[in-house]
Amino acid sequence: MSLKPFALSPVLVWFRRDLRVGDNPSLTAADLSGQPIIPVYIHDDENPEGGAAHWWLHHSLKALGTDLGRLGSPIIFRMGETSAVLEKLAAETGADTLYFNRIPTPREAVREARIVSRLQSLGVSVHSHETGLLFPPGRIRTKDGNNFKVFTAFWKTCTTFPDPSPPTPAPNVLKGWATPVSTVGLDALGLLPSGVDWTGGLHETWMPGEADAQRRLTEFVEDGVIGHYDSDRDRPDREGTSRLSPHLAFGEISIRTVWHTVRSMGEPGNGMTRFLTELGWREFCYDLLWHNPGMMLRPLRSEFANFPWKGDKAAYNAWCKGLTGYPIVDAGMRQLWRTGWMHNRVRMITASFLVKHLLCPWQDGERWFRDTLVDADPASNAAGWQWVAGSGTDAAPFFRIFNPILQGERFDPDGHYVRQYVPELAGLPTRWIHQPWNAPPLELAAAGVCLGKNYPHPIVDHGRARANALEAFKMISNVRGGDLA
Repeated sequence: MSLKPFALSPVLVWFRRDLRVGDNPSLTAADLSGQPIIPVYIHDDENPEGGAAHWWLHHSLKALGTDLGRLGSPIIFRMGETSAVLEKLAAETGADTLYFNRIPTPREAVREARIVSRLQSLGVSVHSHETGLLFPPGRIRTKDGNNFKVFTAFWKTCTTFPDPSPPTPAPNVLKGWATPVSTVGLDALGLLPSGVDWTGGLHETWMPGEADAQRRLTEFVEDGVIGHYDSDRDRPDREGTSRLSPHLAFGEISIRTVWHTVRSMGEPGNGMTRFLTELGWREFCYDLLWHNPGMMLRPLRSEFANFPWKGDKAAYNAWCKGLTGYPIVDAGMRQLWRTGWMHNRVRMITASFLVKHLLCPWQDGERWFRDTLVDADPASNAAGWQWVAGSGTDAAPFFRIFNPILQGERFDPDGHYVRQYVPELAGLPTRWIHQPWNAPPLELAAAGVCLGKNYPHPIVDHGRARANALEAFKMISNVRGGDLA
């Protein structure tokens, strides 16, 4: 009499914003279980990504599928309501366990709790892990047990905690499930444009996936860019940043991998300290969102709910298209449309222009960025807009109004950034590149610039717009005065 070998039930690994095999706690735990693994990605109508992020997601999933297939456990794709899909998949395969990494937002926490409760009621064991942040959401508290409202105090407290645990390596091989499991094709998820393909600039600029995330991090550290980060991070005309933000947004690289790589390989100094502090800002933004679930829609300072926005649709459309007549603003908006990314300094300049020069609600800008950024991040995007608008808890005061001319001259002094993204001004002398309307007619003609025809006149006068913004602010506050950045 021979005994049949005992067949192990498979386990499910549910991928979302953790599209990597290295330092992936849920994948590691599933691998250590010794059971066959079925990786799954579910495209749910609740997925909030915009158009540019959808493009990134498609290619990131493609890269992840290749990596998992090479390890021996191909990913399957499903569509539908997540809880129902996971229930059906468990029933189809006999899977008795689900592993997933939590997303540190209030919205996802509620959704995850609902899914876990449902699966556990059906006898499926569920294991979840923290992976998106250096510190779990809500962990950093004041001495009184409250959440922090000011970044400096928040980050100072963070630095008193031990470093996060080191990242774990990717598995060398995974035990796949031998029985075929039905899957839809990646294209069926509908993540790519169905009409006119506007993604050419994204293809030219980015390569989604874990491999390129690792490459960017290594180059940032080993090529010495980080050594000049403190001085170059505000210069859009230089390659002074890591450009890791979309890779972090989709979890193609873990935050603790970035942290430990920089700490171990980065040259100690102001550049490394400043970069780690910027990772701290990401933590702070998520902490704000955790304690303020409506932050993407409602101002954190309640008085801004009554701000007298104008909401000029024509002005808003000119801003979206990079046709405001202010070169540094237009360069930023065109960089965003072409590449799905914008330099952080220019994000502040363009946001300030929309909110304060045009008096358009910051929520309109937040939505546009969310739709056009490949690194659209629910916490950082909303917190950044509230910071500029003055409505956040630790925000720039509303009366700090960026002068787009001076900002351009300070941070793009030779006009290289403007010339790259606003080519119709490329022939202008540097003296006039940030204020072409003041250039002598002969110099405009020599540069091939015809204001009002191939480049617009400014849609608002800076001085008048600044005065209007301050007057509007007086309607909700007793604050007087101004600060010219």
